[in-house]
Amino acid sequence: QVQLVESGGGLVQSGGSLRLSCAASGRTGSSYAMGWFRQVPGKEREFVATISRSGSTTNYADSVKGRFTVSRDNAKNMVYLQMNSLKAEDTAVYFCAAGARFLIRVAIEVDYWGQGTQVTVSS
Repeated sequence: QVQLVESGGGLVQSGGSLRLSCAASGRTGSSYAMGWFRQVPGKEREFVATISRSGSTTNYADSVKGRFTVSRDNAKNMVYLQMNSLKAEDTAVYFCAAGARFLIRVAIEVDYWGQGTQVTVSS
């Protein structure tokens, strides 16, 4: 079992930055690929970014490529999402995710979810 707890969400102006953190506990370390997804009311949860177990490989949704950076610190069991140049359309609840695949890019590949953290970008 893996428990994931996100933090770092909040309200920011358009063009601003936020860094989300995800603390993992349980069977963690480099056992899982990690990812970030987001969801707005009435829409499906969508992929944002993912990082492999070692951290050597990352992948991003086209909508955030060049603005967001995913990273991990396996020694601390932490995953991060640095979000720059935020836009109003980035407003959503952001979820940390863990999965056994090499990367996790769709919800069906996720084995564990965090509870989510709200990010609101004002225009």
